[in-house]
Amino acid sequence: MDPVVTAHRQIWRDSGLSEGDRIVPEETALALSYDAGTYAVMMGTPQDLEDFAVGFSLTEGIIDSVSDIESLDIVPQDEGIELRMWLAKRNAERLAQRRRHLAGPTGCGLCGIDSIAEAMKPVAIVGSGITVTPQQIMTAMQSLQPLQKLNTLTRAVHAAAFWHPDNGILTIREDVGRHNALDKLAGALARKGVAASGGAVLLTSRVSVEMVQKTAAMGASIIVSVSAPTALAIKMADRAGITLAAIARADGFEIFTHTNRISSGEVTNVA
Repeated sequence: MDPVVTAHRQIWRDSGLSEGDRIVPEETALALSYDAGTYAVMMGTPQDLEDFAVGFSLTEGIIDSVSDIESLDIVPQDEGIELRMWLAKRNAERLAQRRRHLAGPTGCGLCGIDSIAEAMKPVAIVGSGITVTPQQIMTAMQSLQPLQKLNTLTRAVHAAAFWHPDNGILTIREDVGRHNALDKLAGALARKGVAASGGAVLLTSRVSVEMVQKTAAMGASIIVSVSAPTALAIKMADRAGITLAAIARADGFEIFTHTNRISSGEVTNVA
């Protein structure tokens, strides 16, 4: 299944009516199943699905490493795609205690969760991570947009990227769901054996608490996003030890937590 399709449309402008084609992103049901049982059904972009399956499994705590998945098959269905996984025995037993059958909206962030306590469980604490300059952050964010191939075509998908201070953006993944894009990134890094602790996660979406939880599970110490965070995301990033920078624009960005990782020089207070 292609990640984009061509849709015919009419165009209304002040100058009158015209028509033509537009490229739009595909959106399909993605069923994640473990040991012959469905865990969650997501709506997402049918691209980089192996990365998505592995990343989702890691950030949701279903597995601890890629090796915990004994087999992974991408199985097309009549109205979607099944990501069929078989787990090592210890992970299968863990999953049996929390298995849920869910149908999630696009990029559902809290899947397999049935209580407030579980949704707000203590977040993973990241290590010391890296230290960067504001100029490095600006350069990283400016290099993100040209790499968003799907979004260039459709203007309708989110991106999550991994930036390394010595090598720039190493990996980028896109999806109609922001959580899916981040899960795909987590899976891509894990499959390549890249430690997220050595760089920063760059996002084109709003920073919600789930995005912080998933980044913490990856072990990255810095999040930078073009959009604003929620209040709970700020609290969670602070608890996790993550430096959260957001509202990144051409003229700068704002740092909400653990500012020590971004050396900014003299600070001037503003209202």
